[in-house]
Amino acid sequence: MHVSQQIITLARLVILTLVPYVLAAQGTMLGGRAGVFSVAQEGIMLVSAVVGFLGAYYTGSLFYGALLAMLAGGLVGLAFAYFTTTLKMDQFVIGLALFFATAGLSTLIYKIAIGVTLKPPLIPTLQDIPIPLLERIPFLGDILFRQNVFVYFTIFLSVGLWYLLYRTGLGLEIRSVGENPLAADSLGVNVTLVRYATTIVGGMLMGLAGAYLPMAYTGTFTEDIVRGRGWLSIALTYFGGWAPHTIFLAALFFAGVEVFAFRAQVTGIGIPYQFLLMLPYIATILVMIPGFRWAREPAFLGKNYDREKRGIS
Repeated sequence: MHVSQQIITLARLVILTLVPYVLAAQGTMLGGRAGVFSVAQEGIMLVSAVVGFLGAYYTGSLFYGALLAMLAGGLVGLAFAYFTTTLKMDQFVIGLALFFATAGLSTLIYKIAIGVTLKPPLIPTLQDIPIPLLERIPFLGDILFRQNVFVYFTIFLSVGLWYLLYRTGLGLEIRSVGENPLAADSLGVNVTLVRYATTIVGGMLMGLAGAYLPMAYTGTFTEDIVRGRGWLSIALTYFGGWAPHTIFLAALFFAGVEVFAFRAQVTGIGIPYQFLLMLPYIATILVMIPGFRWAREPAFLGKNYDREKRGIS
């Protein structure tokens, strides 16, 4: 294969691989910008993956499967918002509880719906949708403009979230709730509504990230389909500085490491595959050492606001 074609192929794989990272990290960022910090990403992606897969399998439509996955993620986000924003329970503890609950629920749902089979059921995977004219651009056309709809959505989502947070009044309200909810409340911002909305939408994005895995990669559901991407999305959010545009750019690094590890296993370069499986997590630790020094998280991240007490509950 020609060198330029090899570069295009690897770049296409990186773009395809970054989608679940970006979606899950943007969902984490959105809730975090309002002060709500979830650690249930892995579980939300798992339960949404199985719901999205089953929805697509029984309806014959990837679109309906994706909608059901988003609904599942949104419901988990709603539960998280209720326990933390309304009941003022510890965010980290509730996040872990929801992770274990959703991870177990994903296996249960699949066993009830499909059972034990020698041949797992399959759904059609996402097809590329070339964008007219843009696909003809040398080099970039093959990489960016001959992708599936999830890739296009992820790019527009990142741009849209940047515009929302930094160029609109609503974005200013969201950021103010995450920085100083007492001041935001005194100016008439509905802190509870903002926290609920961002947490639910964030959960829906995590759900979409989970649905992408069977729809783009495997065509079926397996218990290890997420493979730590939910946990890595938390590190990605920090590494990306809690900003939509830098999260997208940082996801290129995470996706690149995953693609390298996969290609190394396929080509058989003599490195033990156990080390290659560890590589994304090792890379995460290495980049987060300097990353935590410059990344600025929202001041009220992970804290519950009690309006009656006018401060932290």
